[in-house]
Amino acid sequence: MHVDKQVCGLDPESEYVELAVEVFAMLADATRVKIVLALRNAEEMSVNHLADVVDKSPAAVSQHLAKLRLARMVSTRREGTTVFYRLTDEHASELVIDAVKQAEHVVGAAPHHRTRA
Repeated sequence: MHVDKQVCGLDPESEYVELAVEVFAMLADATRVKIVLALRNAEEMSVNHLADVVDKSPAAVSQHLAKLRLARMVSTRREGTTVFYRLTDEHASELVIDAVKQAEHVVGAAPHHRTRA
């Protein structure tokens, strides 16, 4: 199956390359990676619940969530005074999962895949 690289943004000259760099920069923080992983395993979570899961203060988690929200990686739902966060789509979690898998390969905890010729 042939895929048009330009249409999908996979061309190295694509306008999306710089935006992809911004996505990676947003995920280049351990707390934000932990938040994405926590939200991947739940439909939605409050700031306090996320703070417990990632072992950070609610204030710190709230700041990270604000950045993820600006990047449109998470969305919110308010119920009374509580705000619940969820991943906007699966793309951020897939990136994080792939990065964790890459890390496992680097340290030898996972077998290497066949390289492309």
